[in-house]
This record gives sequence, structure tokens and C-alpha cells, in this order.
Amino acid sequence: MPIRHAKKRITEAVTSWGEITLAPHRFGGTAFMLGKRELGHIHGDRLIDIPFPKPVRDELVSTGQAEPHHILPDSGWISFFLKSEADIDHAIGLMRTSFDLATTRNEKS
Repeated sequence: MPIRHAKKRITEAVTSWGEITLAPHRFGGTAFMLGKRELGHIHGDRLIDIPFPKPVRDELVSTGQAEPHHILPDSGWISFFLKSEADIDHAIGLMRTSFDLATTRNEKS
């Protein structure tokens, strides 16, 4: 069952970090963009998908913080299904990790 207003609450949090723009995602949903880089995308009030470097993805999956991507399970992508109110904060935290990794990588370039 979707969590009411999850997308709105996650979107408000993520876009408050500055530099984040929204774009339609090619497979539905809304993508969170940092420049031309996708930090993740959300499908309504029920699912968020986020790309990570494979070692980070593996750690998130092995510790139960996320699931392998629902379509590309062997990729660096994770899926996180929103099932409870607490999942909203966890999804925001996962997006923050994606943002921090991207901005750290940009600073090193």
C-alpha cells in the first residue's frame, strides 16, 4: 500500500539541497537530477530507485537497507519500496547518500 504524500515529502527534502532539478523519467516517475546526472527516481508514493557504485549497492543490499533493483538486479541500482512512514526518512537518507557521493566525485574531478 502506498504511503500517502511520500513522493511529495521526499521531493521537497531532496530539492531543498540545492542544485537538484526534477525531470520526467523515461520509464515513468520523476528523476532527481544533479546537472546531467540522475541521482535516482521515484515512482509515485511506493518506490524509489537509486544508482550507486557497485560496492555501495552491495553493502546496502547485504545490510537490508535496500533491495536489488527490481528490473536490473545485478546492476549498481537499488530499489526501495515505501511501506511505512519510517521508510520516507530512510528513502531521503538513501538519496542523501547518492547526492553526497555525486558531489564528492564532482569535487575530485
